[in-house]
Amino acid sequence: MTNTPLSGNQSPEMDVQNIPQIPDALPVLPLINTVIVPMAVAPIVVGQERSVKLVDEVMRTNRLLALVAQRHPEARPAGPDDIYRVGTAAIIHRLLRLPDGTLQLVVQGLERIRIFDFLQIEPFLVARIATAPEQTTVSTELEALRRTLGELFRKLVPLTEDIPNELAAAGENIGDPRMFAYLVAAMTPMETPVRQEILEMDAVDNKLQRLIEIVQQELAVRELQQQIASDAQEKISKTQREYILREQLKSIQRELGEEDAEQAEIQELRNQLEAAQLPEEARKEAFRELSRLERLPAISPEYGMIRTYLDWMVSLPWNATTGEAIDLGYARQVLDEDHYDLEKIKDRILEYLAVKKLKSERTAVLGEQSSAQSSQESAPEETPASQKPPEPLLEEIRREPILCFIGPPGVGKTSLGQSIARAMGRKFVRISLGGVSDEAEIRGHRRTYIGALPGRLIQALRRAETADPVFMLDEVDKLGRSFQGDPAAALLEVLDPAQNHTFVDTYLGVPFDLSRVLFICTANTVETIPSPLLDRMEILSLSGYTELEKLHIARRYLLPKQLRANGLKPEELTITDTALQRIIREYTREAGVRSLEREIGAVVRKVARQVAEGKLTATTVEAEQIPDYLRRPRFLDEAVERIDRPGIATGLAWTPAGGDVLFVEATMMPGRAEQLVLTGMLGDVMRESAQAALSYVRSNAEKLGIDPKVFVGKVVHVHVPAGATPKDGPSAGVTMMTAIASLASGRLVRNDVAMTGEITLRGKVLPVGGIREKVLAAYRAGIKTVILPQRNEPDLEDVPEEVRNQLQFVPVSAAEDVLATVLTPANS
Repeated sequence: MTNTPLSGNQSPEMDVQNIPQIPDALPVLPLINTVIVPMAVAPIVVGQERSVKLVDEVMRTNRLLALVAQRHPEARPAGPDDIYRVGTAAIIHRLLRLPDGTLQLVVQGLERIRIFDFLQIEPFLVARIATAPEQTTVSTELEALRRTLGELFRKLVPLTEDIPNELAAAGENIGDPRMFAYLVAAMTPMETPVRQEILEMDAVDNKLQRLIEIVQQELAVRELQQQIASDAQEKISKTQREYILREQLKSIQRELGEEDAEQAEIQELRNQLEAAQLPEEARKEAFRELSRLERLPAISPEYGMIRTYLDWMVSLPWNATTGEAIDLGYARQVLDEDHYDLEKIKDRILEYLAVKKLKSERTAVLGEQSSAQSSQESAPEETPASQKPPEPLLEEIRREPILCFIGPPGVGKTSLGQSIARAMGRKFVRISLGGVSDEAEIRGHRRTYIGALPGRLIQALRRAETADPVFMLDEVDKLGRSFQGDPAAALLEVLDPAQNHTFVDTYLGVPFDLSRVLFICTANTVETIPSPLLDRMEILSLSGYTELEKLHIARRYLLPKQLRANGLKPEELTITDTALQRIIREYTREAGVRSLEREIGAVVRKVARQVAEGKLTATTVEAEQIPDYLRRPRFLDEAVERIDRPGIATGLAWTPAGGDVLFVEATMMPGRAEQLVLTGMLGDVMRESAQAALSYVRSNAEKLGIDPKVFVGKVVHVHVPAGATPKDGPSAGVTMMTAIASLASGRLVRNDVAMTGEITLRGKVLPVGGIREKVLAAYRAGIKTVILPQRNEPDLEDVPEEVRNQLQFVPVSAAEDVLATVLTPANS
């Protein structure tokens, strides 16, 4: 048992006329977590054996004892080191013995005392003590402190349940600052160390100052608690009032035979769900949520979430289709109308559509046969429930390739998808996946999140209002990846014909059939497409256009489009073929035709302005007038940039935007050690190609007609402009070898020759990729001869015939053949 107070606060005793004389020695009763101050009356419980003995001894004598708080409440029993040295001399007014042996006491504090030393430890503590009166100096400041504390205490009393309201008035009548300080210290809630601190203060003004701080803090806390409780009660009351009023309104509407707006909304949702022809699983989930909605009040946050969910379920095209029977002749006509050339791509698309047409027709036949067989095997009165073919056949029919158009920007990847949709009579939808790094963008968000929505696929199908659109997934090569998941992994299910008929969006929570959707993907390169995703797609490459193709495209598509967009009639503006060719050569440098369309648009707008101002009625733009409309040319013939000096060679490179011409420069300078310096932001592969090229030239110097001593003590520096553009790849080895051999031999490289290919240390020329794009780049740059690996010769079939007729191709298998073709004679 412990010595503890019966209640949290102490009651003051104002009748102090007959305070007994305090002796020099008193028994000490340690108190746990409480401090008895002078003039205060408080009940305490005594349970420890030594404390019971102490009380029995005191009751036999003068009933006086010292009440001192323990420093360490956990000490049992408390020794001299466990209690404070300042306490209160008190008298026992009442004692009650309980059946369990504990004692209930009512004590009153008399005077503050200070303990000097202990005269006895067992059976209980006895200490030599002396009274310690407080220092009181009557002053105006002291009175101001008393009044300030009185005002604060008067405000605190109504906010504290444990303080009787009479004390507020009684406190104002106490003129003694010391007694008033002890009254406030006894009744104000505070921690034991804080109350002990006040007891130990010698100056009354210090006690008052400290109590003002404590009461101010307690008053602030109590007022804040009251405000919080009041706000909470007000909200509860408002909610209850609204609920009661709503229920009364419902009752009145029922009496009048009217239906409330909430019920009307739910009934409208029910009718929409019935008419939506949802699949069975989706239907069960929708009506389960509708039942929950009926039981929720309209003001509930969950009501809005369920209402939004049901709106999505109702508005999705579960069974709506727009596809018509595929007409291959019409499809060919649409493709020819929308795109020039691209014969291989068009043929593959027509093959794709033909297979879909046959599958669709065969599926219908299989369904009829399966239905007839089921009818024969069933009872006469039975009717087969479905006319679908067996599931294994459906699985086989569903498996068809996903087309992926790969090519540089502006070559018509997106417009091809639109043409396919028009040829099939379907709607076309497109979403861009560039930069998407959150898997939830594909699969949707959980409904528990505020503002959750389905994924982009379901959102696009809702906009399309059909379950069988042509769906273009643009820029699949630019998908991101983060801690939020891998969108490419989510697309695996979407693009897999064996799985996408049961695609589950996280927001919907039920399967949605995507097998009727015709998915088409686009990308600029296959290098960054994840392998599992690439495995599900059939790659159709769209390379850059030739100058002749661009001319036809500009004449047949771009110019009429810009005339319509800018309000001009065809007879008001004519641009000659030579003018279009000049725009193509001097104002654009791209694989596609986007920049060409912009430049044509700039010419058309300037003419439109002159027509609007009345300065022109009709005009013809010739080639020499183009700078007047588009200012000075942006691109010059790259042959001008070639310098007739040894150590410079022209190479061909592939980029995601098409082919390009690449110059390699080499020079030599004296150095302390023979080394190779490479600049131009070259990647690891190109650096190794340069090292291999130098090693080949040095090891075969005599055979190549080069003095072996030319490399002794020299630093070879190879630079590939422009230095700010990163470069890498395996096809620059031949060009670097040519530049180094030209430098070492002093022989010039023909400036009308460009080359591509990788080289080994034995001088073998290895095949490379991107031949079509590289040849087109050489053609655009005015190159006359192209050197390429012999094993790449079959790839020339992909080059347009008009380009092949304008260029000379030299297939090579060894480095000596390259040098024999490109280096000029030594005496030239």
